[in-house]
Amino acid sequence: MNRLNTVFLCMALFCNDISLAQDNNYDEKYTFREGDYNGIGKWYMGREIAHVMGYQGIGWLERSEREKEENVSKLIQNLGIEPDDIIADIGAGSGYHVFRMAPLAKKGMVYAVDIQNEMLMAIESKKEATKIRNIKTVLGTEKSIQLPNNSVDKILMVDVYHEFNFPREMIKSIKNALKANGKLFLIEYRGEDPKVPIKEIHKMTEKQAVGEMEAAGFTLRENINNLPWQHCMVFIKKPTH
Repeated sequence: MNRLNTVFLCMALFCNDISLAQDNNYDEKYTFREGDYNGIGKWYMGREIAHVMGYQGIGWLERSEREKEENVSKLIQNLGIEPDDIIADIGAGSGYHVFRMAPLAKKGMVYAVDIQNEMLMAIESKKEATKIRNIKTVLGTEKSIQLPNNSVDKILMVDVYHEFNFPREMIKSIKNALKANGKLFLIEYRGEDPKVPIKEIHKMTEKQAVGEMEAAGFTLRENINNLPWQHCMVFIKKPTH
């Protein structure tokens, strides 16, 4: 290798080191390395983050088999929705759960939060067709759900948390928006069960989920074990002293 090539190589390595250092300074809990084909190469607390499902997957979200596969009716029952509840569906997608919760919270509000405008447009279209008024779409970001502090009674996340590019920041935002006595319902495909026909990177074990939530200041109240493929983990804020 001649001297000029050596200089260029050293400069490239130096710039790369700076970039990695900046990333680490930004959030030392994230690491970067190759992993699953369906992952983004970014890891949090030993878990690789999965690619986000795009709006092109709306058909899959609205598939006719979903009720049978996931028993969504039972999930909605698990939420124990009261008429005046303020609920946020984070990663609401096409609104599959939103339109099942809103009639139960008839005196309250359901916030449909997503980072894709196309998803929110689909919800707005269906909202207009169904004339359901207690649904409000919210454009979130990769780091914030964009809801006021202490404003929400229940937060639902269905098969979406494992796709957050910035889980640490998102859970902080979620915790801030949740009322002191609020509940966080984390629904994820069971990583412990090889029979669940979902790619491994799109599953989570209870142990992994509890570890990440505890790091964010939540504690597991219960894992309702009545869904065919998914955990239904209910978290509450840890008491502050």
